[in-house]
Amino acid sequence: MPEFDPHCVACPRLASHLSNVRDMYPTYYARPVPPFGDARARLIVIGLAPGMHGANRSGRPFTGDHAGILLYETLHRHGFADRPVSKHARDGLKLKNCRITNAVKCLPPANKPLPAEIATCNLYLQTELTRLAPGCVLLALGTVAHEAALKVFKLKKKDYKFAHAALHKLPNGLHLLDSYHCSRYNTQTKRLTAEMFDKILRQAKGLLAD
Repeated sequence: MPEFDPHCVACPRLASHLSNVRDMYPTYYARPVPPFGDARARLIVIGLAPGMHGANRSGRPFTGDHAGILLYETLHRHGFADRPVSKHARDGLKLKNCRITNAVKCLPPANKPLPAEIATCNLYLQTELTRLAPGCVLLALGTVAHEAALKVFKLKKKDYKFAHAALHKLPNGLHLLDSYHCSRYNTQTKRLTAEMFDKILRQAKGLLAD
């Protein structure tokens, strides 16, 4: 399985899109965004893909846009981060027993990766997740992240359906915990509230303590 490649151009549409973004925004990171956090973490947060003016700009998952506000604030409250705000990739923030990654490492047009792109990038996610020991928690933010995790382990979607706060015990001993994505749309429409997300992180912390 391939290790993360910051120069990956395996998906022509995404590579072309990033090339155009670099032309428009020369100061943006605009490359495949690596996972962030503790390499030996037992809590793995899986998002969808970098946001245009967030991770695609900063080079750190969920950093620089609205989606990261609730995530880092809640991680800090439950002891998974040493501060509540992720400002930029060199701000010194450290995660504790937590790593954040994405199902797709490159910025997709309109935030919508194609199925083939999700499948191609799943090879990198496999490298990240298949090394985990039983008892670790995969926190999937949204359906795409949930299904990407299932694909890593060749599990069927019909047997592990996505729903907010659903908890699945996988055959390999990992926990797959689902949450609505902490996107601006979800938080502003109250589909996902701070209280709902706090409960999810509290549950993840409890699973790791068992």
